[in-house]
Amino acid sequence: MANEWATFGADLHLELSGQGLRSGLMDALREAVRSGRLEAGVRLPSSRSLAADLGVARNTVADAYAELVAEGWLTARQGSGTRVARRSEPRRPAQGRTGAPRHAATGKPTYNLTPGTPDLASFPRADWLKAARKALLAAPNEAFGYGDPRGRIELRTVLAEYLARARGVHARPERIVVCSGFVHGLMLMGQVLKARRVREVAVESYGLDVHWDILARAGLRMPALPFDDRGTRTEELAGLAGPAAVLMTPAHQFPMGGALQPDRRAAAVDWARASGGLILEDDYDGEFRYDRQPVGALQGLDPERVVYLGTASKSLAPGLRLAWMVLPEHLVDEVTEAKGSVDWVSSVTDQLTFAEFLASGAYDRHVRAMRLRYRRRRDQLVEALAARSPGTRVSGIAAGLHAVLELPPGTERSVTRAAAFQGLAVQGIDRFRHPDTPPTSDALIVGYGTPTDSGWPGALKALCRVLP
Repeated sequence: MANEWATFGADLHLELSGQGLRSGLMDALREAVRSGRLEAGVRLPSSRSLAADLGVARNTVADAYAELVAEGWLTARQGSGTRVARRSEPRRPAQGRTGAPRHAATGKPTYNLTPGTPDLASFPRADWLKAARKALLAAPNEAFGYGDPRGRIELRTVLAEYLARARGVHARPERIVVCSGFVHGLMLMGQVLKARRVREVAVESYGLDVHWDILARAGLRMPALPFDDRGTRTEELAGLAGPAAVLMTPAHQFPMGGALQPDRRAAAVDWARASGGLILEDDYDGEFRYDRQPVGALQGLDPERVVYLGTASKSLAPGLRLAWMVLPEHLVDEVTEAKGSVDWVSSVTDQLTFAEFLASGAYDRHVRAMRLRYRRRRDQLVEALAARSPGTRVSGIAAGLHAVLELPPGTERSVTRAAAFQGLAVQGIDRFRHPDTPPTSDALIVGYGTPTDSGWPGALKALCRVLP
């Protein structure tokens, strides 16, 4: 005989066998919590009501509730009834008939190893709050007006000093434009290039489609430069007739992970000088280099031919929406006008806070601490793969927040599918391939910056389980 019930507060439709009603009820409730059908805080029927629905003794239900309370699945308080407890650890995904976890259907992974995001739990809240308090108390009244579309002079001044010291960028405050993230800066450059009647911007064979989409919406075509084991083949620029600019990640190519070789850096600059073209340098995670001295920004080779774009999205948090452009002198007025026509100025309070955060040395301390933390995670990733998946070759790990894991030919799609069923969000290299670039090797792009410290060990184990 099977008993089925549905009562107020929770529509569970639990099916219990004719024998072992108490244990069957407990198993059914645990499964409902694991699967998410019973969410934290949901009130369950009283023991009297549920016993009447099931046709069993009230003590059977009361005992089941009491044991589940003791195990931490439920809570019981006088006057509040019995409710589903809030559990700090991730619940095990419920398995359906196909063995697929429930999170595969909901799209909410247990572990996230997609690249592009730092450990948000490590944002330096106390130091940021301290900087904000000091900056706001010292800010002149005029700071809260519309101001200069290039951004606050306090931030542009300390940025010029920091970029010269940390990245080898030739910068003066009057050549810096603060913007709301790298994407915003690229939108402004697309607008300026289109106004200059530029028709093509060359891009790397592997990159982010959101960047390509921005250039496409500006009406620009994007031929892809070839790529090999030494990086982007910038010497091919001289043979292209159309491009008047090129978008690159020379310090740490995304997503392949290598640094552009010196001869190819020189080839890109030689092309820009000979053709009058521009290099748009995306220095998205230049601070995070682990095994040798940082590779300086390409902009240092020719400040009049390179537009340098940096961001706090990887070093601090993308939610700040803080980025900056260091422009050739001949572009400053055009970019400033383009920015003023769309939003005039980025958040004044965030700019003033970040200026104080930089000037006080808190930013340098934070970057050093995060560099050690990410290096430790990278090393743990390499060690785990050597122990559990020795056939997997890892590359692109000298810098940044992600690694490239090479896969056997033809396995990328099956591995990413298996990862999804394990509750692991991870992306294959094909996700970042330019449409005009033929497929090459199979690989996973693993972002080891995203998980929290507590979540990292579980994410690492899940990753090793899905590798061939």
